[in-house]
Amino acid sequence: MMRRFLLALSLGAALAAGGVHAQSSAAKDTVVAAKSAGTVGEQGDGFLGLVTGSAPAEVKAAVAEINAGRAAAYKDIAVKTGVTEQAAGEATARQLLTRIAPGGYYKPPGGSWTRK
Repeated sequence: MMRRFLLALSLGAALAAGGVHAQSSAAKDTVVAAKSAGTVGEQGDGFLGLVTGSAPAEVKAAVAEINAGRAAAYKDIAVKTGVTEQAAGEATARQLLTRIAPGGYYKPPGGSWTRK
């Protein structure tokens, strides 16, 4: 089981480094701007979330697009490693959380939004 987890973690690291499925540059640019504005943050489950609870339609659409790509990637990782999609997302989140810029937001599992 540990070997599967480590494999999922390494595949998650590749995802965190930029290998996200079906992500347009417009969606990425929108999310980067929304992260800088404190509207969007990274969650401990490996998905993006709305820090403020609301956002303009284009931000919501960009978050949904990127999250759909991440869900597909976590599914692929789960199939390749034998872990659950949830475990794949959480492993990736651990990598993503280390890359949050100062002032960015993250939400650990079961926690609340925290500013880095």
